[in-house]
Amino acid sequence: MTIDSPVAEAATRGPRSLHGVGVISGLAAGAWLGAAEAPTKLVAAGLTPFIVSLGMVAGVFVARWTVPVALRGTHSLASDLKARPHLIAWAILAGMLWAVANTLTVFAIRDVGLSIAFPLWNTNSLIGLLWGWLLFNELRGSAPKDWAKVLGGAAAIVVGTCLLAYATQHPGGTVADGGGGRARGILAALGAGVMWGTMYIPYRKAYISGMNPLAFVTVFTVGELGTTLALALAYQGGPAGLQAELARALPSLFWLFLGGFCWVLGDLFQQYAAKYIGIGRGIPLSNTNQLWGLAWGALVFNELATLSTEAHLLVVGGSLVMIAGAVAIGLAEAPASEQSSWRLAMERECRRYGLDPVEVAAAVGGEETPETGPGRRPWWEFLIVAAAVGIFAWLGMNAAMPAIAMDFRWMAVLSALSLVFLAVGGTILWRRTRFS
Repeated sequence: MTIDSPVAEAATRGPRSLHGVGVISGLAAGAWLGAAEAPTKLVAAGLTPFIVSLGMVAGVFVARWTVPVALRGTHSLASDLKARPHLIAWAILAGMLWAVANTLTVFAIRDVGLSIAFPLWNTNSLIGLLWGWLLFNELRGSAPKDWAKVLGGAAAIVVGTCLLAYATQHPGGTVADGGGGRARGILAALGAGVMWGTMYIPYRKAYISGMNPLAFVTVFTVGELGTTLALALAYQGGPAGLQAELARALPSLFWLFLGGFCWVLGDLFQQYAAKYIGIGRGIPLSNTNQLWGLAWGALVFNELATLSTEAHLLVVGGSLVMIAGAVAIGLAEAPASEQSSWRLAMERECRRYGLDPVEVAAAVGGEETPETGPGRRPWWEFLIVAAAVGIFAWLGMNAAMPAIAMDFRWMAVLSALSLVFLAVGGTILWRRTRFS
């Protein structure tokens, strides 16, 4: 099957014209993914990592079944899944990888702190870059200068990671339980990076097949909640032990649900970035969440207070090097020759699964088709949204302030900045793509 010239032209033009949308989506993703990790600091208040992860993923599950419904409706989601049923299994697999990675991040935060763990697990961009080149033709056909930007950025990320890992071994570091705890935290953070980097394979596979990100994440959450629940049951002593831990954690569950909600917003932006500029470029941009994680950890939770001057320089310098690498990768816009290679990957998916190439090309270019439009709103969609609001309200009535020292002034500032990114990114996505 060969796509005719108008479709080929649309497939090539779409990603290029939407490069700015993908970049903005990646930056907005960084802001909200960074904010989402702040509630995991509750692990320091006596909750086990499995309870923290389960609470957060439960919030993710509720949000991922309501935000897409509110934006596009059940008609659009059902039509998209019916047209591409083979991607349901891939979405569940991606959710399972996410759940394992998220649990590892909680261990990493406990052992080395949020400011250190964040940049370490953001090595997922290197894994995503490899898979994007190997499986989806990203960077193929690019000029040497584009390769230099992407590979130079990847090298910078590695250097920054090494600096941050060394900072955790510094005598003035924040971890007081000895080298074993630091090593465990580093391995957990790097393991999460590998899991998340591999998770982007189903992402890209879905979007070069024309699947809407809102439909993908709705199925994605089934895999992540099921895996997280299985881990919690296995390590918390079965149903009775898990129920007892959840009852003890009830005053903190609101904050974990809130973290899950923030994560969904960030991940949705990340999905659109991966769709419109590829995983090799979109994921490093979303990994600017390390800057936000550093800000939350240092300004709100005062994590860097006990570090020596040298360790401060290592943490800040390593973060800046990694951010520079991510920016270099993100600004390497795909030329027409590379987008032709992307189109070949799209044609492969169309042949393999019997997809309509014209419809797929339109979806890849951010165009809405009648079959996948929002459709008429049935009454049960309002019930879904109302149920989600009710869950948050009930948890809020049972919530208690965490027994953790926080700077509320900086919390207000960072929250306000995150809302600005949400407003700008959401408005641009709606005007340019109608969330297609």
